[in-house]
Amino acid sequence: MSAPVAVIDTGICNLRSVTKALEAVGASPVVVRTPAEAGECGAGGMVLPGVGALRDCVLSLRTSGLDATVADWIARDRPFLGVCLGMQALFDSSEEGEVRGLGIFPGRVVRFRLPAALKVPHMGWNAVRFLRRGTALQEGLADEGESFYFVHSFHCVPEDRGLVLAECDYGPPFVAAIARGRLFATQFHPEKSQAKGLRIYRNFAASAAQPVICP
Repeated sequence: MSAPVAVIDTGICNLRSVTKALEAVGASPVVVRTPAEAGECGAGGMVLPGVGALRDCVLSLRTSGLDATVADWIARDRPFLGVCLGMQALFDSSEEGEVRGLGIFPGRVVRFRLPAALKVPHMGWNAVRFLRRGTALQEGLADEGESFYFVHSFHCVPEDRGLVLAECDYGPPFVAAIARGRLFATQFHPEKSQAKGLRIYRNFAASAAQPVICP
């Protein structure tokens, strides 16, 4: 039996959609709200979802102490998936109220600056273009043309372009997904993206089921 997947509850995330998606692909999600719960559930993977304001997401993580848990989990290269705000929170800062992020990766989260014809927030289906091949998250997905569901007014600008796994065009290209080791994060919502989104969760659950050797 595979290890559970810890799903962090920041109080502003779409827990039901994410846990249902994980259950649909055969994973065993466990909602965690404290570092102790994260440590006790025996999870093989961790998901940080989020909707709404990044300030509230990061404040919740810092108040609960889960900011350190997330940082340690990622430092140990344990399977991690950030979704929407869960991706934005990994960077140094955001223009959304000048929020200080977790600082896992150098970079900023910036507001879309687009022609008037393009509405902000960017909302709806859009095609994603993978810039790398062969990561665990991409199994069964085409390198170009797969559509996923987005809802966001801000996007990530990593200092290290090597972090970028996928891009999407909305006006100029923006970062749709990042990857490093066994860490993945998406700006789009896999749990709202029907069959292709479930493929993302299935691939992540399979990665989380693999044995982890912690340094």
